[in-house]
Amino acid sequence: MDTSARAIRFDENGICNYCTDFSERLKAVALGHRAAKEEQLRAFVERVSSEGKGKQYDCIVGVSGGVDSSWVLVRAVELRLRPLAVHMDNGWNSELAQNNIANLVQSLGVDLYTHVVDWPEYKGLMQAFFDADVIDVELLYDNAMLAVNYQQASRYGLKWILSGSNQATEGMAMPEGWNWLKYDKKNIRAIAHAHGNVPIRTLPMMGVLRYVWSSYARRVRWAAMLDMMDFNKSNAMDSLRERFGYKPYPYKHYESIFTRFYQGYILPRKFGVDKRRLHLSSLIISGQIARSDAITDLEGIPYPSESDLLGDKAYFLKKMGWTGAQLEQYLDRPERPHSDYASEKRLWDFLMNTYLRMRSLRAA
Repeated sequence: MDTSARAIRFDENGICNYCTDFSERLKAVALGHRAAKEEQLRAFVERVSSEGKGKQYDCIVGVSGGVDSSWVLVRAVELRLRPLAVHMDNGWNSELAQNNIANLVQSLGVDLYTHVVDWPEYKGLMQAFFDADVIDVELLYDNAMLAVNYQQASRYGLKWILSGSNQATEGMAMPEGWNWLKYDKKNIRAIAHAHGNVPIRTLPMMGVLRYVWSSYARRVRWAAMLDMMDFNKSNAMDSLRERFGYKPYPYKHYESIFTRFYQGYILPRKFGVDKRRLHLSSLIISGQIARSDAITDLEGIPYPSESDLLGDKAYFLKKMGWTGAQLEQYLDRPERPHSDYASEKRLWDFLMNTYLRMRSLRAA
């Protein structure tokens, strides 16, 4: 981690606050006593199975084609859960991701629901976000992905969505300004209206109030099941390769062509953000890679090779209908904050602060 992360502080040993905070949280999750974690996992599986009894499925597993979500699906089946695999296709899936998902669900014998977005509509929304010069273009995908998972949970009357998120590989806090509130439907609509008045007819969206309703009225919960087991990313990848013909990606979330171009080129060039720092730091602290190896990794570009970057750049330009000059103009323009547009962030902060105060009072 470095000073590209806002509010970073270093102690007398040169260790930053992001790392020390993550180390403390990791003690209670990733480094817990094995027997205690096994009991936690057993009790969790029993609860999910019990609450899903008599239904077609007992949980949702969102799959992207990446290692983490793929391993969750594998372990869920091995633990005799009955998951519905859910995938969101926004038109940027790599062929590798599609093959990984297909091989996995076929081998495991699970049902897959894929929501395919309307490409012209999604392209128009992406263009609006580019024209707005805000940092979190992926808000479009992430918000829709959340909405689709909640929709399927509601459709089948399910209470649990198992995610690939976990403390061991991605538990470090996201620095302020590196992304935006993922439940901010109002921000998406405001940016779409301000830049091209793009109509939103088919894209699933999730706002703060719907999240609150789903979580506290319907009691639909997200569970990071990988935190209940000894999860080693490298070992999981080896198992997926051997058993399911899984083909890995060089960095986290690179199963999407746009995501790897966004994280590997747009974010560093336009916004000065290299998310590898966050992902690699999490792996260092959880003992999954050596710091020296991570530093060596950072010395290169966030791509397997320069030719891969050039290939993705050409693909991006063709798919978006841009010229090289338009891309350079976009990259050279200054960033604008998401808060320049209508947002649900204040509502979210108010509700979160209220919740934390109430929890603190109950604990006292």
